[in-house]
Amino acid sequence: MKKTLLLLLFIVITSCYQETSIAIEGDFTTSYANDDESIPVIIKIDNKITGADQYEWTFEGGNPSSSSQKNPGEILYNKQGTYTIKLIATNVDGESNEFSKTVVIKEGLNIEFSHEIIKSNYSPVEVVLKNTTVGEGLTFKWDFQDGMPAAFTGKTPPNVVFTTPGEHTITLTVSNGFESDKQTQTITVAPYLVSLFSYEPKFEDDDYEAPVTINFTNKSISATSYKWTFEGGTPASSTEQNPIVVFTNAGNHEVTLEALNDKTNQIYKSTITVLPDTNLRILTNVKLGINAAHNNNNIGAMFSTVTRQVYKANEINDQNSSLIDIVFQGLNNNFTYNRFVSPDQANNYGFLELKNAQSTIFVNSQNLCSCGLNFTEAQFDAMVNDSPIKSLNINYSAAGAQEFGFTYPRIILFKTQDGRKGAIKIKDMVKNGTSSYILCDIKVQKQ
Repeated sequence: MKKTLLLLLFIVITSCYQETSIAIEGDFTTSYANDDESIPVIIKIDNKITGADQYEWTFEGGNPSSSSQKNPGEILYNKQGTYTIKLIATNVDGESNEFSKTVVIKEGLNIEFSHEIIKSNYSPVEVVLKNTTVGEGLTFKWDFQDGMPAAFTGKTPPNVVFTTPGEHTITLTVSNGFESDKQTQTITVAPYLVSLFSYEPKFEDDDYEAPVTINFTNKSISATSYKWTFEGGTPASSTEQNPIVVFTNAGNHEVTLEALNDKTNQIYKSTITVLPDTNLRILTNVKLGINAAHNNNNIGAMFSTVTRQVYKANEINDQNSSLIDIVFQGLNNNFTYNRFVSPDQANNYGFLELKNAQSTIFVNSQNLCSCGLNFTEAQFDAMVNDSPIKSLNINYSAAGAQEFGFTYPRIILFKTQDGRKGAIKIKDMVKNGTSSYILCDIKVQKQ
């Protein structure tokens, strides 16, 4: 009887224990921190499991790789892939349950590409593209501004050609399915090739009378080399960028410039007309002031047939004083006493002494010199070369150097220190106080 009672009590106690065992229920969830699914990725875990006392977490590919905490916090993933998060939950009652979740970690976007121009950036420009962006499961979209092709989808595009001068963008957009990013690089296409030049004669040859020395200025665009030909010139050809050429014969001379680069070439032509040599320099409307005008720096009284410039007192220096070959003395604004004087005698006629001054012979009064000179205004006007004055005997005489008064038109003959002969025609005498001046035309043999 006693044994039967004990057996019944054991059965009751065992039944009560089974009825009070705690079940492990619920689940856990995962989420992406900041909704960022591309590496580096942080996975947050929210554990809503009940009935467990112990937790054994395993994080495949994660950092940390395991945990025994109920809430393991945040798990870091640095590599793209699909990973399993597993939890084995147990309790003191011997209950056990296993849970698992899969997380997808996408490749981070680190765009890297480069471009290389084949040959040069002269149009057309062919570009080779190299895509070194690392990652799996990425998509690539290329856009080529004004290029051929204009767009491409894929990791490695074909060569792209740009023809229009200017800047053009190459844009690569990369996507991992969750987010996208882009990178842009710029291609510069040089202007189209243009062959062009201008030219200018040397100062002493600006009348284009033979022989003429011409300075050529190359204005070509996008050229790397040049081929010149000069019809009737010396040299007859050249590969210099800016050559200097002499044309010795009168006539029309064709000049050709072929400009080249590694893609194409272009030709430009022009004609230079060289005139027959007259050996005569013609200068018109030269103003020469009286002494007061010169010394007050209003209108110069000194002139150089070499530089073809009038000089006032404050414009004369050690460099140009030796080039002055004509000096006009106008004693007053009524022009009662006038003469042309040799530059080396200027200091005797109210001017400062000229350094390294030239000696020029002037015949101010042909009718008084008794030297057989009678060069008229009509002869001056008709003179188109140096023949009329070439045979004139222009020598110094005190009578010929005499002053003259307010009379014009008037012809004054002269001979420079280097032997060039010339004539001055006074066309007007302008009375204007201390700014009075004479107006002249000058014809002189060339150097």
